[in-house]
Amino acid sequence: MKKYSQHQKPEDGENRKLTKPVICYPSDKIIVDHWENYQLARKSLEKIDEIIVKPRDAKCFEVKAGSFFRIESIEGPQVGDLNLFNSNNYKEKFYSGKTRALHGTHLSTKDQMWSSFPYLRPLVTITYDTLDWYGFDQDGGSVHDVIGTRCDPYTKNLISNDQYHFCCHSNLTRALVKEKDLEKKEAESLVHDVLNVFMCTGFTYDTHQYFMKASPVRPGDFIEFFAELDLMGVLSACPGGDCSSEHSSDKARCYPLKVSVLKSNSDVLEKWESPKVSQYNQSHGL
Repeated sequence: MKKYSQHQKPEDGENRKLTKPVICYPSDKIIVDHWENYQLARKSLEKIDEIIVKPRDAKCFEVKAGSFFRIESIEGPQVGDLNLFNSNNYKEKFYSGKTRALHGTHLSTKDQMWSSFPYLRPLVTITYDTLDWYGFDQDGGSVHDVIGTRCDPYTKNLISNDQYHFCCHSNLTRALVKEKDLEKKEAESLVHDVLNVFMCTGFTYDTHQYFMKASPVRPGDFIEFFAELDLMGVLSACPGGDCSSEHSSDKARCYPLKVSVLKSNSDVLEKWESPKVSQYNQSHGL
């Protein structure tokens, strides 16, 4: 927050601050090759699986490459924390920091969720978002962020000296242990920074601190993804509910979330293939 400045501004200080910003990773260089076909394919979707994630809990789900899945609000405003993995190689998982650098702080239609090094390829493409109307509000807030990490028991204990066991980090870890038969230590090491689905967040204008506010999501709202690889997803229904007041507690009113896995009956993706891993040649640089 830079609250404790100990140095006087130099004579040319204001001029130094007037330099123009440069976008580090221009997103116009990223082309979604099959976008039109994704939109055609989604016109003939058939549900093949459905998973209900209970409040303050998490569930795993599987999606085959070339299929779609949706995360939907079904009973009341609820935020979810999403982890994604290549189901054939858990080391390839969602990289929120690089996704943020490429697409910005909040994701929506036509943005992609990228995998970790050394793979760096899209895990999913977002094909539909009923909350795309929200944009950015007067506080600088928006939905579906990749700036927050995930609520976790370690930070909660640090801030409030509280032993709370249903933070999203804990829920995601337990789901991997229970459903994928992993040891707790291994599962916890796999859990990573999330896509905060439906969460409304931003940075304050004065101190630039991460904030949350009541999510605009309502029953029937959903965000839809196209699976670029065979995927294993883990979704936690956040113990903060709509995150209007508390991030992790048993007091916030919480609701379930629904994950629907869908396949297209169209043949427009017949020649589609999963994206290749990064073509960077490590042997020349390491």
